[in-house]
Amino acid sequence: MDASMWVAKTGLSAQSTRMTTIANNLANVNTIGFKKDRAMFEDLLYQRIVQAGAQADAVSLNPTGLMLGTGTRVVSTEKIHRQGNMISTENALDLAIAGDGFFAIQQADGTTAYTRNGSFKLSVDGNVVTASGESLLPAITIPQNAASITVGRDGTVSAELANGGGAVQVGQIQMSRFVNSAGLQPIGRNLYAETASSGQPIVGIPGDQGAGLLMQGSLEASNVNVVEEMVNMIETQRAYEINSKAIAAADGMLRFLNNNL
Repeated sequence: MDASMWVAKTGLSAQSTRMTTIANNLANVNTIGFKKDRAMFEDLLYQRIVQAGAQADAVSLNPTGLMLGTGTRVVSTEKIHRQGNMISTENALDLAIAGDGFFAIQQADGTTAYTRNGSFKLSVDGNVVTASGESLLPAITIPQNAASITVGRDGTVSAELANGGGAVQVGQIQMSRFVNSAGLQPIGRNLYAETASSGQPIVGIPGDQGAGLLMQGSLEASNVNVVEEMVNMIETQRAYEINSKAIAAADGMLRFLNNNL
């Protein structure tokens, strides 16, 4: 009975972690380019009382064993890189990726991070940057006398110059893909960092070798489904309650033994 309390305690801890994951998904339901998390569970080590296949007597073997589990734990949280809905903004610097791929961003410390958030701005120097002021890679500079900006589906960036200056190509947006996108490390601010599990980025132009295409004037919404998360939250709450009841039941059994022995 003491062991059952500890087993139920692991269930409480695991369901609490899952609830935190669900709460984070719901909190980011309006975060551009956000990808939902999913908690992954695994069972813990088993206490082997009787080994399956061991000698039951001189002529027969145990067809099954006696193994007592010790509970569960959350082994990982996995990002679900499912495509989010497209939101039309009609802003020339809002870019959505339709398909696989990430924008490469140069952070303040010089390292490269990756994002699905295509809400870009112009710096005072005309550079294309994120809302936090970090530069898009490769760097793209828009001329000061640009009247309008056009981004093709293949990432070609051109600017129409004022006063009849004509159109000029000012850069090429590239896509970075990963063999295992779920292995990327989320670091906040809608950014991901490369890890040994994700592999090195496969850099190419949009639409080439499986990379997604760009949609100008649109943003990719979070892929969190509120109804699905609410169902998961109710399921988690019920699992938490039943584990707490298991602890209460074990406590009642121990109290009965103390009072009657």
